[in-house]
Amino acid sequence: MPVTDITTDPQSLTMTLTAEFPAPVERVWKAFTDPSQLERFWGPPGWPATFGDIDLTVGARVQYRMTSPRGERSSGSWEFLSIDEPRSFEVIDSFVTDDGEPLDGFPAMRMTFEFHETPEGARLVNTTYFDNADALEQVVAMGAIEGSRMAMAQLDAVLQDLREYAEGKGTRVELLDDTHVRITRLVNGPRELVWRAHHEPDLIRQWMLGPDGWEMTECVATTTVGESYRNSWAPVGDAEGEPFGFEGEVLLVDAPRRAVTTERMQGMPTETLNDLNLYEEDGATLVTVLIEYPDKETRDMILATGMADGMESSFQRLEREVLTAARP
Repeated sequence: MPVTDITTDPQSLTMTLTAEFPAPVERVWKAFTDPSQLERFWGPPGWPATFGDIDLTVGARVQYRMTSPRGERSSGSWEFLSIDEPRSFEVIDSFVTDDGEPLDGFPAMRMTFEFHETPEGARLVNTTYFDNADALEQVVAMGAIEGSRMAMAQLDAVLQDLREYAEGKGTRVELLDDTHVRITRLVNGPRELVWRAHHEPDLIRQWMLGPDGWEMTECVATTTVGESYRNSWAPVGDAEGEPFGFEGEVLLVDAPRRAVTTERMQGMPTETLNDLNLYEEDGATLVTVLIEYPDKETRDMILATGMADGMESSFQRLEREVLTAARP
């Protein structure tokens, strides 16, 4: 966790976040001023951000949008007040409509980003200044403290080379809280093809099979919001187990970057929310699946089935059968 402290001060009307990173100041500066990198961490898990082009000049303005798995949107904008590359910059951060107009009932805040060298790398001090105590309380009540902590926790993957961060580490499972799990896997192939492999039946049938000895007996795929998908599997030959399947509905699609679906085992009422995100760098794609469970008991029960091992077997097959076959 890079965040070392988040404090609020009702006297000075500030909220201050401090974070430490094992990377040079210039590298951390780049992460906060390059929109393609900001998009990977500025929003907390489940609310990824989309930034417009950033013009690092005083008076310039950039708008961003964060979108929840169910499609709710929160938009904001930065107006640059000062820039001292790579040591600091200052912005007015405002809640805005999709058209960029100030949002009634929500405060605009002055924010400073200071980057300091440390023996281990760099320290970020991010201070937000509020006009009054009500504005400070409103933002804290909206979950700004925990949201900021979770957002900054995603920076490790951004600051490292993607292959250095994830290659050879298999399918990784992180318990974010009692109901949220993040699963990551680097696959050696372009994002466009990895997206197709997740959504085209002919490709899905080649790799999404879990452990050896199983076959996919049904595959109904869609990328249309509101439509349903359905996948079923059964053991082959002497393989142990009973046939099963999953089904659900498509809630959000931003091809080839993001797809959000519900998921439930066929014949069962319990439902999860699966948020798939794909990020490509240097010919490899980081697959991230954020899963929201209804409760801790359901989370633990599903993880105990060996789900991660089955996913790893499938990802290995994806690289071997689909991605390798597609290379010239």
